[in-house]
Amino acid sequence: MRMEFRLAGSGGQGVILAGVILAEAAVSYEGLNAVQSQSYGPESRGGASKCEVIISDGEIYFPKVISPDVMLIMNQSSWNKYIHDLKKGGIVVADSTLVKELTPVDGHVFPFEITGSAIHEFGRPVVANIIGLGCLAGVTGVISKEAVRKAIMKRVPKGTEELNERALELGYQMGIRKTLEFTGRGESNGGEDFEPIRDRSKASV
Repeated sequence: MRMEFRLAGSGGQGVILAGVILAEAAVSYEGLNAVQSQSYGPESRGGASKCEVIISDGEIYFPKVISPDVMLIMNQSSWNKYIHDLKKGGIVVADSTLVKELTPVDGHVFPFEITGSAIHEFGRPVVANIIGLGCLAGVTGVISKEAVRKAIMKRVPKGTEELNERALELGYQMGIRKTLEFTGRGESNGGEDFEPIRDRSKASV
């Protein structure tokens, strides 16, 4: 199993931290291998921000993301720039608060009001990255919620643990509900029945 992830947004949205947490959850709490890389635009806040993670149950000999299996996209400019790199049949978790134009892709798009939920539920957008990470975990099942929670507790500032834990739970439940809707209706943007990643390994046995 080798999964490529790309998390993209603007500086200040916390996509780098989300990627670091994802990689740490895989390595420290799931016993998998992972590599993580990141890049920033010319301005750290407001400019482009991208984080890439590769997770594998074997050695990772080529540590570069080429065609992501899974993408978390937090704004429109990131959608426009990266969506065409998605692997055929891949999964996109998109923040529909800020991504308004969902152009057709050969994959499965899961829109969530990520930033909107952060503002509505917690009164601040700062936890949108953790909600998005929860949505990603709920949709894909690649990394367990508990592994992500432990990694979050290790990484977030002291005094914000409960806030971030609640944000993770909210995002995870949003992801689970949306997945059940898709699998129940057999719908997808790519014209194929959606099969959660958590179930694909079973089908290949």
